[in-house]
Amino acid sequence: MAEARPFNWEYRPPEIPHEVFRVAGGRPLHGSVPISGAKNAALKLLAAACLTGERCRFTNVPEIEDVRVMAETLRDLGVVVDHPEPNVYEVAAGDVDWLFVPLEAAAKMRASFMLLGPLLARFGEVIISNPGGDRIGRRPVDLHVEAMRAMGAEIQYRYGYYYAKSPGRLRGAEINFPFVTVMGTENAMLAATLADGRTVIRPAAQEPETDDLIEFLVKMGADVRRTAPDTIEIVGKRRLRGAQHHVVPDRIEAGTFMVAGAITGGKIRLQGARCEHLRAFLAVFDRMGVRHDCGPDWIEVDASDTGPGEFRACDIATAAYPGLATDLQPPTSVLLTQAQGRSMIHETIFEDRLEWLTELRRMGANVELVDPHHAIVEGLTRLTGAHVEIGDLRAGASLILAALAAQGETVIHGAHHVHRGYENIERKFVDLGAHLQRLAEGITPLSS
Repeated sequence: MAEARPFNWEYRPPEIPHEVFRVAGGRPLHGSVPISGAKNAALKLLAAACLTGERCRFTNVPEIEDVRVMAETLRDLGVVVDHPEPNVYEVAAGDVDWLFVPLEAAAKMRASFMLLGPLLARFGEVIISNPGGDRIGRRPVDLHVEAMRAMGAEIQYRYGYYYAKSPGRLRGAEINFPFVTVMGTENAMLAATLADGRTVIRPAAQEPETDDLIEFLVKMGADVRRTAPDTIEIVGKRRLRGAQHHVVPDRIEAGTFMVAGAITGGKIRLQGARCEHLRAFLAVFDRMGVRHDCGPDWIEVDASDTGPGEFRACDIATAAYPGLATDLQPPTSVLLTQAQGRSMIHETIFEDRLEWLTELRRMGANVELVDPHHAIVEGLTRLTGAHVEIGDLRAGASLILAALAAQGETVIHGAHHVHRGYENIERKFVDLGAHLQRLAEGITPLSS
């Protein structure tokens, strides 16, 4: 097995540009916005391309920081990754020179751990760092590791790295997770495509991004089927072929822009969004009285007549798909500040995800953190501009939403978090009529 670089290296976190969003709120947003490809699909698809030596081509890939980091990580391994035009990536993993995913990659992006399954299944070994990502609570990878062990892998953990090796070809297995894990399901599924025999995964994630990954694997020649809503079965193949795939639209970005239209009293059409991927979220809009309409490849939100102040309070609880996505809880929480009455938020997935609400309070929101999983929102409250700090990707986008609805100017520190997962978000908001700029720290505030 390839040996990891010496552990006495001094790890230096990547230099992060000190940038802010400056937002002048109080303007209704109007117009059409294109919804980009899903971050949570694109990253797994790039990892899946390592299952074959043939070229794979992906379109509708979002131009975001996490994708750039994944592409660079693959190149460091010796994989050929081309980016011939915007939103298009081509991957050819004919050979891999260095079966080692370092701390630098893991610290930037949790999805780097998705390389465990494909590299182990195809090359028989890999050394991979414990992953990083947003600080929204414990997200252990133990379930990924145990799934690989169930398929015959030998894995040891030393000094922050997993040393994984398969004595021969991985073997099909019954993988029974104690609860739904999206990345765990996908990692096990990728490994199983090249394993010897049949693998059954229960309870398997039901997210649209997981089904998008299944669709791509089938194009590669894999035998992967969802035999029940919570069951995926795989019969391993000896080799897979290259394929082309169009990344599914990002339902989290779509939900974010839906809230933007509602909370500013505007009217926005989301081009490329799919209503069938947002049923639980749309049900919240129904309960709150937010007008919306669905088409074959678009969603429209119209709050120009019934804007903030006329929305109804409602209780929300996150859940694994098809429930309300935890990534949509922060933007929904902002919307609840503009509803009449008391709403309860129950965050069931991550124990630290509600901490960002302390920043929302700086803007005037009447929010009480009951415990790590529950919060109470009292509406209607008037939001006002303030200096706030982004702690993670989804909270960052949600603070932009609050700033768009607030009176006065808001300065949002930590803009780099948002660009991990949203393609050109400031341009999209500006095109809808927002007064928003991304600037270096210390630049003079907006003046018009």
